[in-house]
Amino acid sequence: MPTKPHRNLAARNVGFTLLEMLVVLTIIGLIAGLVGPRLFKKVDQGRITTATTQIKLLRGAVENLRLDIGRYPTAQEGLSLLTRAPADPALVTRWRGPYLDEAVPLDPWAHPYQYATPGRDGQPFALFSLGADGQPGGEGDAQDLGVLPPN
Repeated sequence: MPTKPHRNLAARNVGFTLLEMLVVLTIIGLIAGLVGPRLFKKVDQGRITTATTQIKLLRGAVENLRLDIGRYPTAQEGLSLLTRAPADPALVTRWRGPYLDEAVPLDPWAHPYQYATPGRDGQPFALFSLGADGQPGGEGDAQDLGVLPPN
């Protein structure tokens, strides 16, 4: 009949050795190194798609505002006119806003969308994101997106 000390000795030998743990962590690290960059490219592409979609929606809201008050927002009024009534008493009666359900969103890189007048190629206004770097110009996910201002 086995005694208790033998049972405790067998129970203590159950588990992983340090070498086994290091091998598993190395394998996980290799897999993450191969898959990680591909996932980050998808995240960057998703942000570009989100910014493009938001710009289209904001542009539609600006066009609806113009139909109501008879003009586009000035550069000073900017996109805030979509959520707050104009200061001009003559325009307040025609303003049918707010034109957005919530405040003007930030772009996917947490920068405010830019609004300027006039836009490029005869557009009445420019509405754009400065991309991931928050600076004019750039390439890849740092490129400017939307209806751009004149050069």
